[in-house]
Amino acid sequence: MSGRADRPDRLRVAVAAPLSEENCARVQELEPRVDLVVDQSLLPPMRWPADFAGDPDWRRSEEQQRAYEAAIDSADALYGIPDVDPGALARAVRANPGLCWVQTMAAGGGGQVRAAGLTGAELQRVLFTTSAGVHGRPLAEFAVFGVLAGAKDLPRLSRQQRDHAWSGRWTMGQVSRQTVLVLGLGGIGRKVAEALHALGATVIGTSRRDVSVPGVTTVVHPDRITDVARTVDAVVNTLPGTDATEHLVGKRFFDALRPGATLVNVGRGTVVDEAALLDALDSGQVGFAALDVFETEPLPVHSPLWDHGRVLVSPHTAALDAAEDRLIAELFAANATRLLDGHDLVNRVDTVEFY
Repeated sequence: MSGRADRPDRLRVAVAAPLSEENCARVQELEPRVDLVVDQSLLPPMRWPADFAGDPDWRRSEEQQRAYEAAIDSADALYGIPDVDPGALARAVRANPGLCWVQTMAAGGGGQVRAAGLTGAELQRVLFTTSAGVHGRPLAEFAVFGVLAGAKDLPRLSRQQRDHAWSGRWTMGQVSRQTVLVLGLGGIGRKVAEALHALGATVIGTSRRDVSVPGVTTVVHPDRITDVARTVDAVVNTLPGTDATEHLVGKRFFDALRPGATLVNVGRGTVVDEAALLDALDSGQVGFAALDVFETEPLPVHSPLWDHGRVLVSPHTAALDAAEDRLIAELFAANATRLLDGHDLVNRVDTVEFY
């Protein structure tokens, strides 16, 4: 285990992101050896669950900012990246040589760590973990929703209802007879595969390793997705945004795809080349796209995706769940126990590829 070499008997944790009094109590109930340093007046009010950046109009006074940073600089660990700001994370790591662990709130928190521009020595000294796994079930439900919407031709139904057009009947797709490619078999991908398998779909998954996953009939290397594209009716992306995954789903893949296939993206927007996707939608190669994430967020107002008749735009909200704050707090407490007991932490950020 990298990080602090001398295992502490207690862990002083600065709460750098909004954490309710109830969830503070939950953390200390689950791991009594954690000492939370928290001042609710220094944390921005949340507008909805898991709104860890908080109200953008809220500001600390200079005195409050000094108190906030002093708490961070006194801690062994941080609950959250300060103000969800990579620059503030870099400041915290450099100002506090005793810092040994930072829990990020996002499942894809590795991108925030990369943006901090930390040195190799700093990345070696401090452990970074994410909230991966907390969002699996909500995202799996959205993925199933997207696959079903494509199979049932939601765009046609919406168009006909808008036009008050009672057409002739047509045969809808049956997910139970479809093959779905799930890109990525991490915590989210496994939940997606499980849910689709339960509906009777044949699931192909991708992994760089030789793995066996319940509900997945075939596992292929990400480099081979074009080889299987012609056999699939739908594609669900759950991959993180890394150099290796950027535009993995691009023109070459869309050209090989079975015409009319559905695309669902609940991973990272950078995995999909949106220009190539628009061409594929216009040509009918992609029949429907349900997108919760985008290359640029918020999605620019001029993006053609907003008005495309075969696209469903979700503002990166599919993972949001009323229980998310509590689940992240419980995950943090479990990892605190592992740290204090000298065990490896779960959801470690890979500080080479940052996922």
